[in-house]
Amino acid sequence: MVEASSRCASARLAARLIIINMASYKETLDYLYAQLPMFTRVGASAFKTDLHNTLALLEQLQQPQHTFKTIHVAGTNGKGSTSHMLAAIFQQAGYKTGLYTSPHLLDFRERIRINGAMVPEEFVVRFTEDMHTHITDIAPSFFELTVAMAFQYFKQEAVDIAIIEVGLGGRLDSTNVITPELSLITNISYDHKNMLGDTLPEIAAEKAGIIKQGVPVVISETQPEVQEVFINTAQSKQAPIHFADQEWMESSSAIEGHHLNLMLMDRQQQQMRKFQLDLNGQYQEKNVMGVLSAVKLLQQQGWHITWEHVGTALSHVKKLTGLRGRWDVIQQHPLTVLDVGHNEAGINEIVEQLGHVNYQQLHIVVGFVKDKEVEKVLPLFPGTAHYYFCKAQIPRALDEVALAEMGAAAGLQGHAYPSAQAALQAARQHAKPDDMILVCGSFFVVAEVM
Repeated sequence: MVEASSRCASARLAARLIIINMASYKETLDYLYAQLPMFTRVGASAFKTDLHNTLALLEQLQQPQHTFKTIHVAGTNGKGSTSHMLAAIFQQAGYKTGLYTSPHLLDFRERIRINGAMVPEEFVVRFTEDMHTHITDIAPSFFELTVAMAFQYFKQEAVDIAIIEVGLGGRLDSTNVITPELSLITNISYDHKNMLGDTLPEIAAEKAGIIKQGVPVVISETQPEVQEVFINTAQSKQAPIHFADQEWMESSSAIEGHHLNLMLMDRQQQQMRKFQLDLNGQYQEKNVMGVLSAVKLLQQQGWHITWEHVGTALSHVKKLTGLRGRWDVIQQHPLTVLDVGHNEAGINEIVEQLGHVNYQQLHIVVGFVKDKEVEKVLPLFPGTAHYYFCKAQIPRALDEVALAEMGAAAGLQGHAYPSAQAALQAARQHAKPDDMILVCGSFFVVAEVM
């Protein structure tokens, strides 16, 4: 027993010395990646089935999550875009706005922003140094520690409000320790079935776990299979519930250049409102309705947000918040688009969006992680495209040769490439100026080609 205790003390001391001697932001991240299980890299083994570690970390930080107001956003698809739109609106209205999202594309600090600016490297290093003993004792996951870091930063900087995006699920997600001004759930689709459930109602019940006692909840999209789950949960919590697509009706929508123009009718007020989004995916229409219903509730709560604020913010979401990877056009000839869509519903939206684009030949760079139901997703892709199957440089990535074989079985023709960069280079060599290149399937594939 004494020997085991001594080994434990030595390990703690070694970890402490490693942290104290850190010289840079990069070394801090290397430490965090090496020491803490990270879901986006290793998958389900990093997912914790309770909030114990998060609560323990926040206890050491004297409960920073209760020192600022929040909005909580969950859903299978669209929660990232929705969170960024809400953040842009609050920023445009003059509020000091925190934004917590995941995963990141290029820099860890993308996860934690205030008014669009990423958390400083110095804060990440200092927070890790200050928490090193608790990191050793509590052994949190990467995500659990990141949530605590974000809440501490928002407390330190005294934000007026923070938009908090759920990482996975809702009920057991590390972010589910807040009592927000309102909750927002975008939609429900099959994803992470091994952790959230095999049916849409089971998955919806996990997402509905963010609904709090007496706190209004907005559901962006009415889905008959799960509608009762949300209604029953909201009633049990005495939480007013609003289905956004029942409150707003599309009058017209069109993509012009890099913008999505929407004309929506407020059914209650019988008033038309026109918006131009710099997020030009047609699928953003559903997310916008959820955001607009949220805005109306926030106005009723006393937040000074005008429709002029909303219109200006929605036309500058990328500039205000730094959002990337959502139908992200990075080149015109050939048209090259990046989209982080990666599950059944996300790919369906991408394929529908392709129907609004003119091109000669379609080239698709695609890679997936191992725990996605790839066999169900691949048949959704157009059979006339040429495919560049690739593997992101993370342990969780699906082998590119295996993916190519699965693609062939689904009628998709192409070749395998060891990296996303190699796949994109090959696509560019084959594509003509009037062709289109689409990169999708995984955050990590998109990140590597950026």
